[in-house]
Amino acid sequence: MALSAEQKDFAARLGHDFATPALLQEALTHPSVATPNRKDNQRLEFLGDRVLGLVMAETLLAADQTAPEGQLAPRFNALVRKETCADVARAVGLGTVLRLGRSEMLSGGRRKEALLGDAMEAVIAAVYKDGGLEAARRLILTHWGDRIANVEADARDPKTALQEWAQARKLAPPRYVETDRSGPAHAPVFTIEARLDSGEVERASAGSKRQAEQAAARALLTRMEAGTHD
Repeated sequence: MALSAEQKDFAARLGHDFATPALLQEALTHPSVATPNRKDNQRLEFLGDRVLGLVMAETLLAADQTAPEGQLAPRFNALVRKETCADVARAVGLGTVLRLGRSEMLSGGRRKEALLGDAMEAVIAAVYKDGGLEAARRLILTHWGDRIANVEADARDPKTALQEWAQARKLAPPRYVETDRSGPAHAPVFTIEARLDSGEVERASAGSKRQAEQAAARALLTRMEAGTHD
């Protein structure tokens, strides 16, 4: 089946001309709209995750030939995690061409982080199967771009860093408490407080609990490391 005009535009944004259009269509098909004659993207997602991991591992090793595994691992994790894949998906407009079931669309599926991240991995696999590893590598290096160059600044997971900060001072691990949830059901906004047993608290809001927790942890860690806590 030929690509639709929207799918052709998306393929152009990716920078890949599909010899087998069905691969891209499969990558864009969420399980909520799959049928016996229309495969969903879960198998491609599985493959794409591994292709992304291989390319990133090779890229990081080539970029820093002296870094030990302990430095490479957090950089790698920052580049392949679901949030990063979802960011790339948003940048290329993947959500606009996803094929979703009605209930998934009504619940804001085109903006869901996990759904976008999974679909981006499936697209990587589609390119890999269509054009080989070099085509997949070009796609990844093009669209991850500055994220690779700036990974050192992004590699430190705020929740992990805050927990390590607390442990080093013999404090209990931080707690994360949802204090508010607003917005419509298809696009909720979560407000989370990061709390230390010593009494310090920072609050953040985001479209997912994980993002709000990370933002609250980052704010609290910044405050504690700056020595501005009361």
